[in-house]
Amino acid sequence: MNICILGSGGWGTALGIILHNNRHKVTLWEYDKEYAHTLHEYRENFYYLPKVKIPEKIQISSNITDAVKDSDLIVVATPTQFIRSVIENIKEIDFTNRIILSVSKGIENHSLMTVSQIFSDTFTHIHKKNIVVLSGPSHAEEVAKNLPTAVVAAGYDEKNAETVQKAFSNKHFRVYRSSDVPGVELGGALKNVIAIAAGIADGAGFGDNTKAAIMTRGIREITRLGMKLGAHESTFMGLSGIGDLIVTCMSKHSRNRFVGEEVGKGKKLKQVLSEMKMVAEGVATTESTHELAKKLGVELPIIEQVYKVLFLGKEPHKATEKLMTRDLKDEK
Repeated sequence: MNICILGSGGWGTALGIILHNNRHKVTLWEYDKEYAHTLHEYRENFYYLPKVKIPEKIQISSNITDAVKDSDLIVVATPTQFIRSVIENIKEIDFTNRIILSVSKGIENHSLMTVSQIFSDTFTHIHKKNIVVLSGPSHAEEVAKNLPTAVVAAGYDEKNAETVQKAFSNKHFRVYRSSDVPGVELGGALKNVIAIAAGIADGAGFGDNTKAAIMTRGIREITRLGMKLGAHESTFMGLSGIGDLIVTCMSKHSRNRFVGEEVGKGKKLKQVLSEMKMVAEGVATTESTHELAKKLGVELPIIEQVYKVLFLGKEPHKATEKLMTRDLKDEK
């Protein structure tokens, strides 16, 4: 297949290498002309995936029109809050014989849309069957090293989901298939918010018991909101739900857990973000989820306290006390 990846961050680069190794023709689009030249010249993503060689046959482009024009599959790997502005440049593209795949994990601020919804809202010639999403426990740093990884591809059209499944799968990277697009997207997006909560607990000096409680009750909150938005409960017990939640809450590679940890230590959110090169999707998604919960009347206690710590300056110990002293209830 001819495959274009929009976004040359660590994740986009790692996926580009997988697809190249699977013998597809890959074009990697980078919005910054100077950095596109650096990627082409040195064949290394110094900012986002250092010490990983980008194969010579992967084309690097800063012209989005040229990058996508002959593509059978367009992979969108840019941070969620920038996706709309990126794809506005190609919104007239004909998707009759193309698939667009989201590998981003977030909910857009203001519109409160998932990435697949942004696609439907922006592209002129697109049908739901053209849209597939891919998510799961998959740090780019490990995928680039060919460490065994399993993810899930969800589509409204089974044939297109299977096409994505086959395009990415190899002996290091296993792709499962699903028809629950909202569930796979929401699991990937909302676990980042819970990972911030886990990081806050780490930074505040709480223990393993606390983190286990956050993760367990966190997946209940993710499931509660997901089902309200039409997702299947079982999806959140899979790779894009509990699987991604585990790795993001526990891993040293997790940007969202890191943000939470630094805030838990007493740093202001603005300072933490200013010192990071990569985007922690969970920060913006916390805002979006807070608004969604209010709009839909869904109770999300942990996510609500994360919002208050990040954006209202609430002290982490007081936020924890609020969670621990809520009315007692049945676990289910």
